[in-house]
Amino acid sequence: MQQAATAPVSEEPTLAERAYRAIRDRLVMLEIRPGAPINEEQLGQSLGVGRTPVREALKRLQYERLIATYPRRGTFATEVNITDLAHISEVRQELEPLAAAQAARRATAADRAALTALRRELASADSRRQDSTGLMHLDLQVHRAIYAAAHNPYLEDTLVRHDNLATRIWCLFLDRLSDMAGHVEEHGPLIDAIVAGEPETAARLARSHVEDFERAVRAAI
Repeated sequence: MQQAATAPVSEEPTLAERAYRAIRDRLVMLEIRPGAPINEEQLGQSLGVGRTPVREALKRLQYERLIATYPRRGTFATEVNITDLAHISEVRQELEPLAAAQAARRATAADRAALTALRRELASADSRRQDSTGLMHLDLQVHRAIYAAAHNPYLEDTLVRHDNLATRIWCLFLDRLSDMAGHVEEHGPLIDAIVAGEPETAARLARSHVEDFERAVRAAI
């Protein structure tokens, strides 16, 4: 007997997942400064969770190169090393265009609606005169929405990790960057291409965006 299909139910994130996302973004945005010690108890208190979810989150973050643990010393936020920029960009220059193209091909109606909403935020970013931190949060949202719309979990995981590392480098030089809003607003035409289902254009714009990012950081050093 054939069963009626049911719509998938979205699951609430676990405590460990919530802790992971919160700590990850504090590390990415340098709210936890590079080299700072990681205190499990303090993190748990600030997030309203116990030590077990924090420990599970930290295991993932160590794999993602956002924290490092040293015997007899403890756990620390990893340093931001500008020499990593070339390696990170090398990966992103190949995979960002792939993700953008696949998003243009595979994005669902919900994906396109989410990207269109972010497009509106981008359009008003300058008029609201957001600070650099606000723009960086918006930049992260756009990248993560594009990766999700590609509907390839392996590609998404890889790019989220590398975008996180790139964002840490970006945040390190925020006070030296002259056109942060302009860089973030470059996402507008990219989102338009994805929503319109134009994979070649999306891939080209994604690659250009990564290249512009590397040039801007190197100019700020």
